[in-house]
Amino acid sequence: MNFKERIDSLRRLHLLILRKATGTPDELARKLGISPPSLFRHIEILKEFGAPVAFCRTHQRYYYTEDFELDFNRKF
Repeated sequence: MNFKERIDSLRRLHLLILRKATGTPDELARKLGISPPSLFRHIEILKEFGAPVAFCRTHQRYYYTEDFELDFNRKF
């Protein structure tokens, strides 16, 4: 996966989390067209951007514990 594809995948992940449409990790990985280990790396990257990502076992989906906007314009 090249850099642009990874950014696009992270954006899709972010939108699915916002829509509360992720499902389980396996379902989400399939939706994104990536492996479960890649999904977990994507989630870690979101967390590095400050995303308060959590998983709800009751509803079987990822969610943000507080408002979060993904900003790729951030300087490193």
